[in-house]
Amino acid sequence: MNIYLAGALWVVGAAAVAALVAYLIRRVGETDGIVENNEAAGQVFTIVGGLHAVLLAFVLISLFDGVGAAEDGASREAESLVAASWAADSLPEPARTQVHDLAKSYAVAVADQEWPKMRAGEEVAGPGWAALDQLRRSVADATVTDEWQQGRKAEAANQPWEVYQARQARLDTAAGEGISDVIWFALIVGSILSVALPMLFGGPRPVTHIIIVSILAGTLALLLFATQQLQNPYMGGAKVGPDAFEAAQVRLR
Repeated sequence: MNIYLAGALWVVGAAAVAALVAYLIRRVGETDGIVENNEAAGQVFTIVGGLHAVLLAFVLISLFDGVGAAEDGASREAESLVAASWAADSLPEPARTQVHDLAKSYAVAVADQEWPKMRAGEEVAGPGWAALDQLRRSVADATVTDEWQQGRKAEAANQPWEVYQARQARLDTAAGEGISDVIWFALIVGSILSVALPMLFGGPRPVTHIIIVSILAGTLALLLFATQQLQNPYMGGAKVGPDAFEAAQVRLR
C-alpha cells in the first residue's frame, strides 16, 4: 500500500473514531456539570499530554537519528571498500586484481542481494562475508618489495576492518526489532489517554468540541504512523537505499 494512503487511513480512521465517541458522550452521556469540570480536566490533560508529547518527541528524534546513522554507515562502508581497492592498486599482482575484483563483487552482493532481504525483514545470508574475508586474505598475502608498497599494503589492510564494523552495524540494525513493546505500549496508551481527557471538556458548541477532539486524535495517529514507519531504517517509510554501494560499483569499474 502507498505510504501516503496508509498514513491518511491512520489519520482519518483515528479522527472518525474519536469524533464518534465524543459525539456519543455529548449526546448520550451525562452533561450536568461538565463545563464546571473543565478546569480540573484541563490540569490533568496538561500533565498527561505534556508527558506524552515528551515521550513521542524523544522516540521520533531517536528514530530520525537512526535513519541518519544508517545512511552514514552505508556511505562509510562503501567508501572504505573503495579505499581498500585504491590502496591495493600499488600492490603487485595477483593481489591488485584480486582485491579490485573482490571489492566490486562485495558491492554488487550488498546492493543486489543483501539490501532486498533487509527491506523484507529477512536474515541476510549471502556472499558478502566470504568476499570480505577473501579481500582481507588477499591483502595480507600480498608480497611487497619496497617501503612505498608496504605503506599502501598497511592502508589496504586497515580498510577491510572499517568495512567490517560498518557492515556489522548495518546488519544489527536491520535485524533489530525496532521499538520495544514497552515503548509501544506507552505510546499507544498515552495517545488514548490524551484523546480521552478532552472528551470530558464541556462547552456551548458540541460540534466545535468534536472537531477539536478529532483533530487531536488524527495528529497523534499521524505521529504514531511516523514512528511505525521509521523504526527500521531499511524498510517502511525510511527506506535507506544502497545508493552508496551503487556509486562504489561505478568507481570500481
